Amino acid sequence: MNNSNKKHPDNTHWPLRTDGKIALITGAAGGLGQSFTRCLLDTGATVIVSGRRCEALKRLKSEFPDHSDRIHIVPMDVSDELSVTQAFDVMAARVGIPDVVVANAGVAISKKALNCTGDDWDSVVDTNLKGCWLVATEAARRLSGEGRRGSIIMISSILGHRAAGNVAPYAVAKAGVEQLTRVLALEWARYGIRVNALAPGYIETDLNRDFFATEPGQKMIHRIPQRRLGQPGDLCGPLLLLASELSNYMTGSTLVVDGGHLQSSL
Repeated sequence: MNNSNKKHPDNTHWPLRTDGKIALITGAAGGLGQSFTRCLLDTGATVIVSGRRCEALKRLKSEFPDHSDRIHIVPMDVSDELSVTQAFDVMAARVGIPDVVVANAGVAISKKALNCTGDDWDSVVDTNLKGCWLVATEAARRLSGEGRRGSIIMISSILGHRAAGNVAPYAVAKAGVEQLTRVLALEWARYGIRVNALAPGYIETDLNRDFFATEPGQKMIHRIPQRRLGQPGDLCGPLLLLASELSNYMTGSTLVVDGGHLQSSL
């Protein structure tokens, strides 16, 4: 099996390095957070893992005993402005202001649009879009105040580019993340702060593995041109490119990592 199919590739010998960088990963305890944490730790970064579930963050840290001195837990609710501000205060005092920000926190609700309530809408949009806004602006405010450069990486989705049923709030929020990426890139280029997006296709995780083993799930996989789900490790190369100095002339861009799915039907 080649590295493109591995859940967790060996990142220790990659030419893309993040030595000396402080990276913040929001929503680190769920979904792709563990893989992003591994990727950045293995390539030299000091990593701040953040989220609402403190016990889950502690379990995440325990999975990297060889890097325990470079992984720090800072609780944060990305949808709460005060929580974001206070979390950045803690980071500044304990670790430093992150110069790589991975805006990964996200939630999803699977319902037909006619059955979605206002609370459903708010819970998804507040986390997936407003959360990106609050975290990115707080990071940029502090970096620019210190005259420092930085890279902000928004975790978007192919559902920000194409429509699918039963995920209206999620798809709308991710489309907003795409536009947010562009407008912030435009405004912050003068400060040396780059803003790019990473748009995964269907990536296999513990949350969706059972579904993709079913007949409907297998039919979805069949519509992916590469005929397979992505693995979390498939996102490491694009993530490292955006986090490293090799992407210094990239801002306002989206890297789509989907096995060609956008060229097919969702």
